[in-house]
Amino acid sequence: MTMLAQRPFLPEPLPLARSRRAARGDEVQDVAALLLDHADASAGTPAEILHMAETVAVACLGDNHLWQDLQLASRTELSALMRHWFPSLVARNAKDMKWKKFLYKQLCEREEIFVCKAPSCAVCTDHSVCFGPEV
Repeated sequence: MTMLAQRPFLPEPLPLARSRRAARGDEVQDVAALLLDHADASAGTPAEILHMAETVAVACLGDNHLWQDLQLASRTELSALMRHWFPSLVARNAKDMKWKKFLYKQLCEREEIFVCKAPSCAVCTDHSVCFGPEV
């Protein structure tokens, strides 16, 4: 059994984490708060849950897919990690939107900011960008 199957946890710190947090701290706080609102209290200790939320939030500031910025092997590993720590958020991503896009979409919806090009994702011209396969 892999460590991910037992309890998904990430090494610390991610490269560039300190500079990313310094440059965009408010954004990190917003994403971490979203994640914490959906955290499973039985997934780990409060300190582990907070660490995971902050690690994912900082990784969202990276330039690659979230799973890559978290130094995971695949999006499948990221989904397993999210299911373990933030299951109610995973349930909301029923159409399997790419995680970084999904998290920011959730933040926009929280603030009632709707910036989509179309009334639904299914008819949006950017559908493949949000839901397409990752390389």
